[in-house]
Amino acid sequence: MQRLEARHVSKTFGSTKVLDDVDLAVEPGEIHALVGQNGSGKSTLVKILTGYHAPDVGASLALDGQLVQLPVQWREAAELGISVVHQDLGLLDQLTVSDNIGVGGYHHSRLLRRVDWKRQSRVAADVLGRLDVDVDPSTLVGTLGAAPRAEVAIARALRAHRPGAGLIILDEATRALPREELVKFHALLRRVVAEGTSVLMVSHNLDEVLALADRVTVLRDGKAVGAAVPTAELNAQEMARLMLGKTVGALAPRGVDRTARPVVARVTGLSGGGVEDVEIEVREGEIVGLTGLPGSGFEAIPYLLTGARPASSGVLRTRTAELDLAHADVADCMAAGVSLVPERRDRDGLALELAISDNIALPSLRRRGRSWFVGRAWQRRQAEDLIDRLSIRARTPATLVKELSGGNQQKVLFAKWLSIVPSLFVLHEATQAVDVGARQDILAAIQGVADSGVGVLYVSGEPADLAEVCDRVLVHRPGQGFLELRDATPDAVLDAIYATPTTAAAAAGGPQ
Repeated sequence: MQRLEARHVSKTFGSTKVLDDVDLAVEPGEIHALVGQNGSGKSTLVKILTGYHAPDVGASLALDGQLVQLPVQWREAAELGISVVHQDLGLLDQLTVSDNIGVGGYHHSRLLRRVDWKRQSRVAADVLGRLDVDVDPSTLVGTLGAAPRAEVAIARALRAHRPGAGLIILDEATRALPREELVKFHALLRRVVAEGTSVLMVSHNLDEVLALADRVTVLRDGKAVGAAVPTAELNAQEMARLMLGKTVGALAPRGVDRTARPVVARVTGLSGGGVEDVEIEVREGEIVGLTGLPGSGFEAIPYLLTGARPASSGVLRTRTAELDLAHADVADCMAAGVSLVPERRDRDGLALELAISDNIALPSLRRRGRSWFVGRAWQRRQAEDLIDRLSIRARTPATLVKELSGGNQQKVLFAKWLSIVPSLFVLHEATQAVDVGARQDILAAIQGVADSGVGVLYVSGEPADLAEVCDRVLVHRPGQGFLELRDATPDAVLDAIYATPTTAAAAAGGPQ
């Protein structure tokens, strides 16, 4: 008997059919992946399973052989064992672990309907014990690291499940986990499914899907083009071909020596945020990758050298300015020709409620607008030019950013900071949480930026991205400076990140 069986699921919005006769079957005790490009119908299908949307007439849904009334009523679904862990995990930092596990399902006294806190503490301790999670239930969630937070979210999802029953839907829930924490989280999921609980995992990370999932269903343009395919029969290229309907090739090697070109930005003596005495230089048209062990401090560098976070020391020299980074702010760095594309586009990069043209114009308003009249014509022309240049898929420049897919939102963020024509373009995790097609578009856009003469510093924990797009890669080693790799492969980047000093020297071709 299947844990989840959804048949003939369609969904139409107006004249647009976003899901077209999709079947999805998840077995007990399996990890089943759901993949597809943004706009393929994944989110709509998950929202139907959880009661946010009603499907078109003709659909059916069953859990453990029991038919579920459509549209799904969330309380009934929860009683039958469906729970969701969303991308942001949905945790409340100001509450304890125990309180977070109880949210939405606190036990109450019968007469006064007061929360039974002692019972809630026992429930939290029991579910954490079942998962073998070593977290004190009285700890404030805001003090936890990425992996324990994810474990608490899983514990909350399993709170009302009978051991070995139920279905957990992971909606991009592993997005924010560093690589070494991801390994621990995967081990936790394997313990969960070993008991018989099922997991439906929505993910853009094809390597993660292949490593973790038993089977995968692939959506393209609202249809299931691959239904319950064993992952043992696939590789990342074949899965990408199913998602896109075509084969995705690597970008062409850049093949140009840039060592003789002028330096557009040089950073010396940069300290703060866990790094010390960092020195980096980027040349005209060069793409320099920057990576390291998660948590080692390299993630702070893009914010320190762009004024987004105060440095304790450091000097930034560009073609037009010399800045003391201990006292410079974002405006100073922008005036010096430095732009930053931050990791969190939703929180730090974009005004989602504003139009594409408004977002792109923001860095230029003081320079091109007037206090009494901003002007719209130049904003529209600028947006149209960058929409065309970056192949942003949108109806008009007036389209709200929140209506775009993740990949197109990321391109708008690129456009926003390219609008001021920087000398140095700094990016942090530019392809995070975008599908395989958007990833390729974004990497091509980075190459296009460099080909226009801009220096690029690309900070990322993704070895495949760095190897594909960068002229050279700097691997941060705390207390030892940077290891420089040229013509790097993903394996060479990964080896250098986790290597001992001896093996790192070998990876770079240096003395051992």
